[in-house]
Amino acid sequence: MKPRIYHNPRCSKSRATKALLESKGIEVEVIQYLKVPLNSESLMQLLEKLNLTAAGLIRTGESAFKKNGIDLTIASEASLIELMVKDPILIERPIVETDQSARIGRPPEKVLELFR
Repeated sequence: MKPRIYHNPRCSKSRATKALLESKGIEVEVIQYLKVPLNSESLMQLLEKLNLTAAGLIRTGESAFKKNGIDLTIASEASLIELMVKDPILIERPIVETDQSARIGRPPEKVLELFR
C-alpha cells in the first residue's frame, strides 16, 4: 500500500504535514476524508494502527462534538466510531498511514517516524 494522508486542506497542520512529506520526497495518496468519509471498518483498522481508542481520535473542540452532548467517559467505542463516520470533521487530523502503522501529524514531524 502506498502511504496515505487523511487530509483536510483547510487545516494548517494538515497542510504542513503534507508539505513536510513532499519536501522529504515521500509520495503519499491524499485522502480528503471530508469528501470521501471512512466507513466504520476502515476507521477501526486505522485506530488499531494508531494504537488509540475512538475517544483518543475525536476532536472534542468541534461544534459537531459539542452539539451531540457526548460524554467520552461513558460513550461506547462503537457509538464514537459511528459518530466519526457520520461526522468526519470530528476525526483528528492529519493522519498518515502505512501498511503497518499510522501517526497523527501533531506536530507534523511526528509522521516521519513512519519512514525511518
